[in-house]
Amino acid sequence: MTIRVLIVDDQMMVREGFSVLLNAMEGIEVVGEAVDGREAIAQVAALRPDVVLMDIRMPLMNGLEATREIVAADTDAKVLVLTTFDLDEYVYQALRAGASGFLLKDASARQLADGVRVVAAGEALLAPSVTKRLISEFSKLAETPRVADPAGVGELTDREKEVLVLIAQGLSNGEIAGRLIVAESTIKTHVSRILVKLGLRDRTQAAVFAYETRLVTPS
Repeated sequence: MTIRVLIVDDQMMVREGFSVLLNAMEGIEVVGEAVDGREAIAQVAALRPDVVLMDIRMPLMNGLEATREIVAADTDAKVLVLTTFDLDEYVYQALRAGASGFLLKDASARQLADGVRVVAAGEALLAPSVTKRLISEFSKLAETPRVADPAGVGELTDREKEVLVLIAQGLSNGEIAGRLIVAESTIKTHVSRILVKLGLRDRTQAAVFAYETRLVTPS
């Protein structure tokens, strides 16, 4: 199936460049563009893309606000945030708002296409430098008291909690299956149940939840 992509950026050259790169990739089609967050929300409703490439810093409405509204609208679109700044102060907030991942704008064409495919498949995607920023933010949470029984955690089985911790550590379904010595299909089932029980959108939100509830702490 072709992955439908919406590109959101206030710079025309960036939009056009990404559009050319992605349309040249097999299985990916750019279905539209938007110049700011407000237009992005309207385009998501009209075009129903699978993935939204979202710039953070834009006039009228920034990428953080747009991501929050797109996720709140309960669309199937996954948001992949593109930023020039590997230490952008919006990284943590955008993940909490529902972004499925981050890439820096200097990513190669192959990295960009792979990122779109990863996010469309429901996986988490964080550029290494962005991950460092995220770990720094999570480290600050360690200074606050831990919630004794985080909401929803009590509904998870012991195996589901184990899988959730491994998701937060960045392992893929295949890697988790190898670690726990079970079939990858079994892990996919666990992940689906975790998301449903916790009312989460995807693996990225599951990882954020695990850190915020202190099920996992940065090492």
